[in-house]
Amino acid sequence: MSAQTVLYDIPGPKARARNWLYSVLFVLVLALVVYFIYAGFDEKNQWAGALWEPFLKGSTWTEFILPGLLNTLKAAALSIVIALPIGALLGIGRLSDHKWVRIPVGAVVEFFRAIPVLLLMVFAAAFYAFYTDIDAEIRPLFAAVTGLVLYNGSVMAEVFRAGILSLPKGQGEAASALGMRKTQIMMTVLLPQAVTLMLPALVSQLVVILKDTALAGQLTIGFNELIRSTGPLTGLYGNTIPTLIVVAIIFIVLNLLLSWFASWLENKLARRKKAPKGAKPVHDAPASVVDATDFNTGRSV
Repeated sequence: MSAQTVLYDIPGPKARARNWLYSVLFVLVLALVVYFIYAGFDEKNQWAGALWEPFLKGSTWTEFILPGLLNTLKAAALSIVIALPIGALLGIGRLSDHKWVRIPVGAVVEFFRAIPVLLLMVFAAAFYAFYTDIDAEIRPLFAAVTGLVLYNGSVMAEVFRAGILSLPKGQGEAASALGMRKTQIMMTVLLPQAVTLMLPALVSQLVVILKDTALAGQLTIGFNELIRSTGPLTGLYGNTIPTLIVVAIIFIVLNLLLSWFASWLENKLARRKKAPKGAKPVHDAPASVVDATDFNTGRSV
């Protein structure tokens, strides 16, 4: 019996016909939605060549799009590099046996998870403006990264905690029986295994970080990210919708690349767990060995 038949029943003729009908209806509805969107844009002349022509010019990319894209990638990369270790430390802290560690860490995680990212960015911008000597040109970047790290680090803490708790208890118990300390068990046994399990959730959060950089373009923060950097472009050519479509495509491509990298990394980690080539499986002891012993007397028979 195959694994497929164990997981669910094989659909019969009526079920296959019904599934085919649902698929056709879904495609038709999707095509209808796309048509209405296209017709609406066409009615407003949003597909006119004059509105899309600026994207064929190199100056449009070098002066507007690429600088904003580089700032977006810079803020996202810094936030990811900082938020990942902070999330891991907070997640491990929430699993601590000591209340003086577990309770304050839990309070910090719940506090920053409850505040919107944009509000954290605004608070950070105000703090850096009034209480630090950071240059005004890089202050928006600091505010954006601070808000993203505080929020997403707290969210990742829950991802790490859930990943570690999902492991069988026997993993930690076996390591403890070997005389390993709790820190050693966490760092060398539990955390490496949990990373593989929680990789999809981590990638989803990394995508959120990349998209949330757009929030830093608000007037109160003033970070020149991708959407904000294309604002003058829409003022020059009056092509707001085409510009937003191009920006959306860029974000989609970036997120697809990030997801592809995560899938590649997950497959690579999974291959490492497989037995090396040429390794022989361990078989049970032959039946003759077991039969040659009388377990009542302990003597060979």
